[in-house]
Amino acid sequence: MNLTGVLFFPVTPFGPDGRLAGDVLAEHIAAGLRHGPGGVFVACGTGEFSALSEAEHARAVQIATATVAGRVPVVAGAGGPLGAALAQARAARDAGADGLLLMPPYLAKGPRGGYLEYVRAVAAVGLPIIVYARDAVVLEPEDVGELAEIPGVVGLKDGIGDIDRIQRIVLAAKPGFTFFNGLPTAELTMPAYRAIGVTLYSSAAFAFAPEIALAFLNGHDRLLTDFYAPLVRLRSRVPGYAVSLVKAGVRLRGLDVGPVRPPLTDLSPDHLDELDGLIKTGLSLL
Repeated sequence: MNLTGVLFFPVTPFGPDGRLAGDVLAEHIAAGLRHGPGGVFVACGTGEFSALSEAEHARAVQIATATVAGRVPVVAGAGGPLGAALAQARAARDAGADGLLLMPPYLAKGPRGGYLEYVRAVAAVGLPIIVYARDAVVLEPEDVGELAEIPGVVGLKDGIGDIDRIQRIVLAAKPGFTFFNGLPTAELTMPAYRAIGVTLYSSAAFAFAPEIALAFLNGHDRLLTDFYAPLVRLRSRVPGYAVSLVKAGVRLRGLDVGPVRPPLTDLSPDHLDELDGLIKTGLSLL
């Protein structure tokens, strides 16, 4: 998998009946593709992975692969309970996805060897895997070294944000292993990640303001102060806003992708107005 530039994490649209709105998802992905992302990560965290049924997950991946049509890699979320992770991985493989972003196992915490077996079981489905380090999955350099020896494990998305730890992991990694910054609103921390050799990152902002995301990628550093830092402050006010803000942003830009699903909540009216103002500020700087 050759991932470059900005990585696009689309939201999962829901219609008035609460069901996955496949036509809207296709429109959302097609709109993002016009701005040249380096990869499309469907049914992942921003896509409300944990709120999707296995059937919805499979349909979302099918829509993504059909819409992308081979122009960039399509990576599907998978994870949680092992049985669910295996079903998602097989469905993604059958839909033509290029790889998996492997979320942490659900609730159960075992020793390092147990997690390695979890990854090994999903890798046996046959798709390249990017491991997502976050929550209970906190990895040391030796852990990543063992993971990298599992056939099919090709990279690590870091959602922990411990610069000392990720620097040691990067230094110890084998050549060709892919790393990217997976913190919420990753742009704010990219100066630190670039300094340790990690240049790829997931961009939540790309889903609703690709013009801003690409301007930042191309060196528009003022956006850190005037757009990304205020966005992070807004995001931090309510748990789950890392996803809710993105979905609200897509709606504000004119595509009705519906609400978030519980336990997430949509933005309050005041926060929605604040997000609208931030988007307008960001666009005005371009």
